Amino acid sequence: MATNETHSHGRRAWLAAAGALGAGAWLARMRLSGVAQVRAAEREAFEVQHSDAEWRARLTPAQYGILREEGTEYPYSSPLDREKRRGIFACAGCALPLFSSQTKFDSGTGWPSFWKPLPNAVGERKDHSLGMLRDEVHCRRCGGHLGHVFDDGPRPTGLRYCMNGTALEFQPAA
Repeated sequence: MATNETHSHGRRAWLAAAGALGAGAWLARMRLSGVAQVRAAEREAFEVQHSDAEWRARLTPAQYGILREEGTEYPYSSPLDREKRRGIFACAGCALPLFSSQTKFDSGTGWPSFWKPLPNAVGERKDHSLGMLRDEVHCRRCGGHLGHVFDDGPRPTGLRYCMNGTALEFQPAA
């Protein structure tokens, strides 16, 4: 009987170790893919470029975290999610007009959502973070991270540009 218990305990320990090793390898792969993605974004040439110190001086800490470090704000935390006036939503990093209020809709997600960007306003790249494949959206002029685009939006495009309000500045119509 002691042999069966020892065998069972040894097997559980081996399975736990194999699981931990597999999880560690998966986390390392996710971390490395994120590092590779950030490095690729840093190599891209944008019209508006600043050093890291200049970006930190120009942006609030929250804006820097979203735009330059690809962070995400808490859902329902941005007043721009509730913004209903006519106007333009521009990049908080370089003031490029990105979205018209005419394409904004209430997605119920807690982030400002749009079904279409303005022409030549945004760029996209594949985002492999969080163990899933998503389409990251950035400002085409400064490269600032804005959010992600999904294919569950309303007509006519069927797209949902789910943006961080912190990455945007609202400019009301005159």
